[in-house]
Amino acid sequence: GVAASRRAGSYGARVAICEGDRVGGTCVLRGCVPKKLLVYGSHYREDFEDAAGFGWDVAPATLDWGRLVAAKNRELDRLNGVYLRLLRDAGVTLIEGRGRLVDAHTVEVGARRYTARNILIATGGHAVLPTDVRGIEHAITSNEALDLPRLPRRLVVVGGGYIGVEFASIFRAAGAEVTMLIRGDLVLRGFDDDVRATLSSALRRKGVDLRCDVEVADIERRGEALSVMTREGETLECDEVLFATGRAPNTANLGLERVGVKTNARGAIEVNAFSQSSVEGVYAVGDCTDRLNLTPVAIAEGRAVAETLFNNRPTTVEHHGVPTAVFSQPPVSTVGLTEREARAQHGAVDVYVTSFRAMKHTLSGRDEPTMMKLVVERASQRVVGCHMVGADAPEIIQGFAVALKCGATKAQFDATVGIHPSAAEEFVTMRTPRPDPQG
Repeated sequence: GVAASRRAGSYGARVAICEGDRVGGTCVLRGCVPKKLLVYGSHYREDFEDAAGFGWDVAPATLDWGRLVAAKNRELDRLNGVYLRLLRDAGVTLIEGRGRLVDAHTVEVGARRYTARNILIATGGHAVLPTDVRGIEHAITSNEALDLPRLPRRLVVVGGGYIGVEFASIFRAAGAEVTMLIRGDLVLRGFDDDVRATLSSALRRKGVDLRCDVEVADIERRGEALSVMTREGETLECDEVLFATGRAPNTANLGLERVGVKTNARGAIEVNAFSQSSVEGVYAVGDCTDRLNLTPVAIAEGRAVAETLFNNRPTTVEHHGVPTAVFSQPPVSTVGLTEREARAQHGAVDVYVTSFRAMKHTLSGRDEPTMMKLVVERASQRVVGCHMVGADAPEIIQGFAVALKCGATKAQFDATVGIHPSAAEEFVTMRTPRPDPQG
């Protein structure tokens, strides 16, 4: 919403934002930013431990969780101020309160109504809790996990997607005993199988008790603790239960039905390639459309709407070939197709995989792998997938995402001189494909 408003304002449009909370949205206030700050804060435990291998004498390190959360909140307050100033400087009016559509050109906020030629819905999504788990009211979501006043001694994380592995990593690194319960056989369903296997193994080595093919039946409060019973009959005692099993679009009570804006079974607003809904003049971007729920994608969609409406430059956003990262410990990053997807789309592929211990850990002694993988369409030799698990994976993959967007071939990767010594150079030095079981 902020990105779309600022871009529209820069083209001379008269713009207002309706917001019932602080400005910044899920990413800045309840997602990417606070989570990444906690990732940084919790990871210092390993940094202090690794320093000993390089000759440093470091006193036993302790974490004051309350101070970390307070520092994180101060940064969020600062960012909220920055966003308010950016909107003000762009000439955008902030209307405080929750809005509802009255018709295709009218929004109601409290007792007042505002009219506009175009309305953009960018309400995002929210964490959802399952309805078939008895005692689910005792569980928390990622929202509450970001603001726990005390570090739980024992934490059960339910779910093995982005949010599950990120928070399991944060709390384990901070010193909590963490048990992960997932329904599948590996974490990160939908990612490349080698990525999933590598991260699952790494989490276990870091002390996360990862339990697969498990579902929760009920949760009971027992004094200050919680008791979690699985459908398999096992009982786990803990201090907090974090459910990270899904999110849903924020589209309820917006007046969409009254105006005729079509939504799907999950409540997501149906839009065309230009993010226009079924009602002319009403657009929607980001997680409320449930297309590709990533902040940079939502920003690109919002800016594309502004370009289309106010700069006479009809613009769409590609939803394939988008790089992404999971800020687990170790982190994951990927762009392009998984091996399975590549085989389904292209048939024969060449796969290059390497795993090694990063140079840093030859002295630190830490048992943490780095895994890199390239998926290459055999006929054209175009690189169609690039995957990594290991330190700095998101920083490294961002550059290779440009190469894939340009249609780079394996020969062009091979012709690129690597930066030595670095982990990234492995992507341009892999020469021998893995034997193909499909011939």
